[in-house]
Amino acid sequence: MQEIELKFLVPESRLKGLMRQAQVKSSQTTQLAAHYYDTSDQKLAQAGIGLRIRQEGVTWVQTIKAGGDGIAARLEHNAILDNEQVKAMLDNDTLMPDLTIYKDTSIAPALADFKLKKLAKKLTRLYVTDVERITRLLIEDSNDEDSSKIEIAYDRGEVIHGNDGTQRNSIQEIEFELVAGDVDFLFTTAKTWCKRYKLCLSTVTKAERGGLLIKGQSYSPAVSADISQLTIDKNSNAPDFIRAAVHNCLLHILPNSSAIVAGSDDNEHILQLTIGLTRLQAALQAFASFSDEINPDWLPILKQTATLLADYQALAYLTTHIEPKLQSHGAPAVDWTADIEALKIQPIDIVSANDFQLTLLELIAFTMSDPSLEPKADKPAVDKVTKTLSKQYAAFIETEQSLKDKSDELGSEALASTELKNPDLKSKDNNQTQHDLYCQLVDLRCASEFASLLLSKKKAKKKAKAWLKRLVKAQQALAQYRTHTQYQQYYERRSATDTNALYGTGWFAATLKKDLKHAKKRLAKVQDSPTFW
Repeated sequence: MQEIELKFLVPESRLKGLMRQAQVKSSQTTQLAAHYYDTSDQKLAQAGIGLRIRQEGVTWVQTIKAGGDGIAARLEHNAILDNEQVKAMLDNDTLMPDLTIYKDTSIAPALADFKLKKLAKKLTRLYVTDVERITRLLIEDSNDEDSSKIEIAYDRGEVIHGNDGTQRNSIQEIEFELVAGDVDFLFTTAKTWCKRYKLCLSTVTKAERGGLLIKGQSYSPAVSADISQLTIDKNSNAPDFIRAAVHNCLLHILPNSSAIVAGSDDNEHILQLTIGLTRLQAALQAFASFSDEINPDWLPILKQTATLLADYQALAYLTTHIEPKLQSHGAPAVDWTADIEALKIQPIDIVSANDFQLTLLELIAFTMSDPSLEPKADKPAVDKVTKTLSKQYAAFIETEQSLKDKSDELGSEALASTELKNPDLKSKDNNQTQHDLYCQLVDLRCASEFASLLLSKKKAKKKAKAWLKRLVKAQQALAQYRTHTQYQQYYERRSATDTNALYGTGWFAATLKKDLKHAKKRLAKVQDSPTFW
């Protein structure tokens, strides 16, 4: 059985209003006591598997969850246990799952890498959850027996360490699960509640919360892009391809955004979310013609979110990494605390913004919609991707040549000096060209990564690998030049009121000359490289 479910964190400011909707006359309140099992080194969790025995009212149920699409859908298997047998095991503190029931079931492939008898001997209860669940059933049309149905469940309680009851974390979340019918009803309802109560999507399961408690961590580590999770091949059509690309980006975005809305201000979470949003923008722009269901309103919201996060992350990184590095080389201290506090918006505010959360919901719904219903379902993705890459590459070459011509007119050192010594008087045209070049390079890299998996020939894959390697190096070199330019400007502006900042101004002035030379060398290699398509 596949479970399709959306989970949200509930802000305290909206709790009373939400509870009035959750606790209607037809709602039910159930106390859920769950015991979660894994090996001591959490092998099941590492494989994306959750295993529990839970009391649901008067019934005990053994549940295993695994696989799925990594976002809203998961495989789930439930088995009702014998109450008397469970009570006897509880009295003797011997309650353990029975893994033999999964033989020849839909969940069996998820356990294929484990020897069940050996695994059963290594299982231990790591943590328990004590949750009060309020549920209500929402039916699209009460007069239609075949009408779509979803269950809304509000959970409030705690996850408790299995061996130390003093270690516990609170749980407060609401879930929307499709019980029967059309998935569109699930998303329509979730969007309504999200808009009304300012809910924030969360991919953190109760099993993950328990695992974090065991490790003494507040949040899971930041998640990086993983192109190997992109499920496409040479036979994919255009609507399939763009959905797979968006899905891959969401696998990168959602875990990091979940950590931030839960309170993390870790640099790596912010950085990876920003990168994920950049990849998603690149995919939606490059392959916009691949589907008629792409909403043009998504891009402005994604761009605004990424820009705000990048601005915050740059200043935070300056404080936590750049400043200590300069001081280790003898620079006098520059205090950036007031600058960070002066920022009008924090990461949690940026990511919790209702328009961004609603956009994420719409993007998830897009990836789960049926591509076969689209007019372009008979169009092979390979042909359209090749044309897209050719256009992107041509535009990149034109912009790169334009920037090179301007650089030759001034001379490399003169160009760098103009930008460093007097940023207010530097050429706006040149600055815009450099910005355009960087954006084109990022878009070309992302589109190339997605497209490379469409190729089946070994030689083509080798050429794609070499091409991507050059693109990555060029992007990193140009990004370093742009970032160091930004930091140089931070220190230069500060030096007007704090002479301690002069050290940083000079440091980056010297660094940027080398950065510019390195970036130009890497860009030239891309221009001279043979394409793989």
